[in-house]
Amino acid sequence: MLKKKFKVFLLLLFFVSLNAYAEVIEGRALVIDGDTIKIKNNKIRLSGIDAPETNQSCKKIFLSIQFLSFHKKYPCGKISTKKLKKLLKNELILCKIENVDRYKRKLATCYKNKLNINSWLVRNGHALAYVRYSKKYILQEKEAARDKLGLWQGTFEKPWNWRKNEKKK
Repeated sequence: MLKKKFKVFLLLLFFVSLNAYAEVIEGRALVIDGDTIKIKNNKIRLSGIDAPETNQSCKKIFLSIQFLSFHKKYPCGKISTKKLKKLLKNELILCKIENVDRYKRKLATCYKNKLNINSWLVRNGHALAYVRYSKKYILQEKEAARDKLGLWQGTFEKPWNWRKNEKKK
């Protein structure tokens, strides 16, 4: 019985140590787009989220008269990128690497001090929860939609659908 407990303890210790030595990248970030940064030659994709593409446009109401509304296009992809740049503003960023994607980018949850950047982008409507790969940020997306923040102020095509439709063109 004692041997079995010891083996379980060693196994548990092994898994804890694996997690303790997960790759961490720290430094000042260069913002590539609304969900991708670069730190020390490491291209990092913020995991669990998807922001509008740089060339993507969205629509929002600019004038409403009784039952009639006028919409205008705006560059939501560029705005998402701009909001991320403003948040990071050349400060020290820490990224906990979780995986690598098919484009060889490191997938990570990144932090500015104790602020989860991935979560902040979704909660403020500058990115969506990428539920195909993670369920982490669903609550933040619901809150942003409820509060009509960022993308949720108007209408938009989900970034993954926009990319698919752009390939067809």
